[in-house]
Amino acid sequence: MPVRLRPADPVLVAAALSRFRDGAADNADLRMLTKHLLALLVAKAPGGAVEVRVPPFAVAQCVEGTRHTRGTPPAVVELDATTWIELATGELGWHDAEHAARLVASGERSDLSPLLPLL
Repeated sequence: MPVRLRPADPVLVAAALSRFRDGAADNADLRMLTKHLLALLVAKAPGGAVEVRVPPFAVAQCVEGTRHTRGTPPAVVELDATTWIELATGELGWHDAEHAARLVASGERSDLSPLLPLL
């Protein structure tokens, strides 16, 4: 796992998550939570079949299957940091996020709902 996607210190995560839930999270909180939760996803479902993009903070590959090395991967999930954090913590359901057009998921295996929530 790349250094930038290591799980963060639980104390820092708890504080940032509290600020997030209170609506007071700043960009540093969003970046840390995004990377922390992506690291948990990669640990839970290692592989390279799905690329999860959370601009501008991070990108991760996960889920076993066909691995891509160049160009657009066979499966992509793209969403903003708020949506990712809400999904990963169970505050938002995958299908609700899709229905509300808060994420774009394309390709085989791009439905990550069986892997969520992570906390």
